[in-house]
Amino acid sequence: MTIAPIAETVLGPIDEIPFGEGRTYAVGSDMIAVFRLRDGSLRAVSAVCPHKGGPLADGQIDNRVVVCPLHLYAWDLATGCSQSGQPPINVYPVRVDDGHIILGD
Repeated sequence: MTIAPIAETVLGPIDEIPFGEGRTYAVGSDMIAVFRLRDGSLRAVSAVCPHKGGPLADGQIDNRVVVCPLHLYAWDLATGCSQSGQPPINVYPVRVDDGHIILGD
């Protein structure tokens, strides 16, 4: 698992992300995809597919994986490990506090 260190950052209100969808946020020089799973939990990973730069926040998700919309490669949302032979992606700690998405420890 690759958990990337990142300074605590408020990204915005949780209501910006509907259940079952993701959004991309620019944090410093990083693009980070935050997903709000159907059970209400959050996951945060690198927003850019390492294969061809696809927008992972636009991919299909379930409670375990995100699938890149360009070539259908999949990554585990908790570990960043590829399910389809691609390089891993970074995962980031994320939580909700007082209705806002907080990235980082």
